[in-house]
Amino acid sequence: MTMHEQNGYLILEHLSDLELYYTSPEFVENKMITLLGEEFHHAVNVMRNSVGDSLHITDGLGNIYKTEIVEIANNNLVGVIKERLTFENKAANIWFCIPVLKNPDRLKFAFEKCVELGITNFILFSSKHTISKKTNVEKYQKTLRAAMKQSLRAFLPNIIASSYDEILKIPGLKILFDQNSKNIFDGNIKNDKPTYFLFGPEGGFDQSEISSVPTEKRFSLSTHRLRSETAVIKCAALIKLH
Repeated sequence: MTMHEQNGYLILEHLSDLELYYTSPEFVENKMITLLGEEFHHAVNVMRNSVGDSLHITDGLGNIYKTEIVEIANNNLVGVIKERLTFENKAANIWFCIPVLKNPDRLKFAFEKCVELGITNFILFSSKHTISKKTNVEKYQKTLRAAMKQSLRAFLPNIIASSYDEILKIPGLKILFDQNSKNIFDGNIKNDKPTYFLFGPEGGFDQSEISSVPTEKRFSLSTHRLRSETAVIKCAALIKLH
């Protein structure tokens, strides 16, 4: 383990009041890094950074770079990498399967909080009782990227669209949350294989959907009824990876 990895959390705590920017890995080459588009605009035109200033940039692959701006052009800036922090994605095998919600703001809120809590993989799905059937993931990608930067995370979250039936076909462990289950979820899971957490839609899971997951893999998050987005956030907060 390198010194940066050992001290990463201490350094990030010190940096907690700074801006974190994102650039695609293809723009990280040797000791140089390039910032474009909205990220460039925010860094230069909003935050008023100039040549010689320091920026912290992530490539979304687990690295955060401390850089010094050496060139600013009309639509991009170039920085030289002074330091790199590398992190392990402890939630790489965790997939949160979140139903499409009627109110997109509630869904956006759930995504934001999950990213803050370290979840990096999402499937937005429809099922028999989802009220809305629209699974447009593109509009949530910006939300996920912003949440990553705000919480100083180094992994750009993945999001894909699917259906309940298609998720069941994916290899891996399935855990379904059902209010009527007598198994209480305590957050302890093994992190040695892909695990898919299935959260019920506003209309609830159909009984046939519940029955598709073995009884011992069905859990309850509360003795009371929770909104879909509340259940998602509570689960993210409870998870302990081993």
